[in-house]
Amino acid sequence: MQPPKVPPRNDDQPVAPEQPSGATLRREAGSADHPPLAPSPPPAPPLRSPDGRVVLTDTAVTVRGQSFLLLELERADLTPVRWLLWFLLGGLGLAGVMIAFLQNWLRTGTAMLGMALAALLLAYGHRGTNRLRLFRLGREVVNFALPGETLPWQRLTAELNRRIFRAHDHAAREAAALLAAADESNRQAALVAQAAANAAAASNQPGSNPLGASLPYFPKPQP
Repeated sequence: MQPPKVPPRNDDQPVAPEQPSGATLRREAGSADHPPLAPSPPPAPPLRSPDGRVVLTDTAVTVRGQSFLLLELERADLTPVRWLLWFLLGGLGLAGVMIAFLQNWLRTGTAMLGMALAALLLAYGHRGTNRLRLFRLGREVVNFALPGETLPWQRLTAELNRRIFRAHDHAAREAAALLAAADESNRQAALVAQAAANAAAASNQPGSNPLGASLPYFPKPQP
């Protein structure tokens, strides 16, 4: 039994070049021969809350000393939250003092003082706080309590969402440009490899003389 014949190895067969990586495409895109991938948006000025609890820059946000990149955030949400315990204590205390005063169980001065304290508890619980929720991509939601008026925090949250959207939009444009550059590089490499394969196949055909086209023609001398 004869061993199977192994076809001869052809070292001259063209091989497609190695595909460039994303870092190579990024370097080439910033070179003189290749235009930049996508124009970067103008940097936005940093914003800081009046109490210094939130600092917003062009690429990150810091809340109570904890920093987050804008690209790792999906969106931000601000919700006013009442302190239910103080709200209920103030309402029940106010109702109890008024009932006791109407039943003549309390004097006028004591009743007025009790109603004032209960009204303060009710107002304190009604004011509550502002809950800031940061939705991170593929991770759990982070909650922060931000005291104060709701309107300034809502404006800052709206600006935070706008910068998050802009950061993701710029990253998407840059990724699309990198993908287009990679596709164009692959297409050029495939064309070069196909042309080299066609040339090699034409030179390996029987009866072909690759040097015949380059030899000069000398006419035969007449006797």
